[in-house]
Amino acid sequence: MTADYTADLALFINGTWRLGEGREALAVRNPASGAAIADLPVATADDLAEALAAAQAGFVTWRAMDVEARGAILRKAASLMRERAETIAVMLTTEQGKPLAEARGEIAGAASMFDFYAEEAKRAYGRVLVRPTGERAMVIKQPVGPVAVFTPWNFPVYLLAKKLAPALAAGCSVIAKPAEECPASTSALMRCLADAGVPANVAQLVYGVPDMISRTLTASPVIRKVSFTGSTAVGKHLMKLAADGVKRITMELGGHAPVLVFDDVDLDQTLDKLVPQKFRNAGQVCVSPTRFYVQEGIYDAFLAGFADRTRALKVGNGLEDGVQMGPLANPRRPVAITNLVGDAATRGARVLAGGKAYGEGFFFEPTLLADVPNDADIMNTEPFGPVAVARPFATLDEAITEANRVPYGLAAFAFTNALRTANLVADALEAGMVGINSFAISVADAPFGGVKESGFGSEGGPEGLDSYLVTKAIHQA
Repeated sequence: MTADYTADLALFINGTWRLGEGREALAVRNPASGAAIADLPVATADDLAEALAAAQAGFVTWRAMDVEARGAILRKAASLMRERAETIAVMLTTEQGKPLAEARGEIAGAASMFDFYAEEAKRAYGRVLVRPTGERAMVIKQPVGPVAVFTPWNFPVYLLAKKLAPALAAGCSVIAKPAEECPASTSALMRCLADAGVPANVAQLVYGVPDMISRTLTASPVIRKVSFTGSTAVGKHLMKLAADGVKRITMELGGHAPVLVFDDVDLDQTLDKLVPQKFRNAGQVCVSPTRFYVQEGIYDAFLAGFADRTRALKVGNGLEDGVQMGPLANPRRPVAITNLVGDAATRGARVLAGGKAYGEGFFFEPTLLADVPNDADIMNTEPFGPVAVARPFATLDEAITEANRVPYGLAAFAFTNALRTANLVADALEAGMVGINSFAISVADAPFGGVKESGFGSEGGPEGLDSYLVTKAIHQA
């Protein structure tokens, strides 16, 4: 591994990069080989105490900085991310596994977040209320305070940017705890912020034992808000911790996205969209299309076309040319997906493509399961991997019932050329985001969030900024 990779494995606390220095370490592994490639220092209780004190002091000065000055720093950070994009992308592919082209796209998306919120912060408007002459009443928005943010390993740079950009734009200080699987790329993002001029005590970066860090930060009276992206189970745990201090929270949790495919579509064109999207990032996407409900008249043709395209995908090390899908991000995922596929098969599902883990790294074949019964675990548990499951439907009502059956509601998709069908489906699907003939639902200027057990609150768009602001009414006689 190159020096560029290991140089970015450090904690960032109160403006200084902290290396081993006697701290415990966690092994970082290359998912394409399974080999350990570096050691990551683990934050201690003293590290967290220092980060909290810094964030408290940093909030006082950062919130007072003119919004134009904050915006200029965020725009500079975006510019630095673009300048360093290739280096960061290689880091990201090395530690997470996704193809290099996808890693480049992730860096570009992260940079766009900082550009958007650099401008959006100027529009955190309040209002003036009508009062008698000589009296004033107004409503203003102010930053909530120091925040703790927790992000996962599937899109480590983009999801961290999605939290840091609005928080910093609003005037909050931040302590970030990204996933330990991907520390180099997330540390590189923090270097862009520091080099752009974010004050030393305003943005902190820690890694370590997740439960210890989350309990320490959430329990601290310094932290005013917690933002988390990850599994529903961990989200529920953090919500309970936050309740003790009545902390404000934003939760973007698990999904199990349905895709309704109606018989009026051009099937080949639709499949050309569906298959690459399903296996993007090896299916490790919170809004990954997973449960495919296909109108019965085109079901068999759909399965044949989907299976052919799935078998043709080139899987390998994401740094190699032409690779369309890399390995899974950690050794836990192949085991979990093997169990889900095996359970479905024993319950009568047909394995039409893939179905097996293989290789020295964390690889799993792109997989298609057909006729999967609703009592199979994979129909009720998000696979978070390269597995598509398919079932036929006869009527629109049946399709909606099946799509809404699970307790998750993050994203849902439908493909149809009938305008009325599109309108009915968009209204009826229980999801925070619906894509009609499109998967482009995660963009800087639009809210991103779920309903039911997929969480609450939004990131992205004006709603993302508002989640880091509190409302104050001021009355003057």
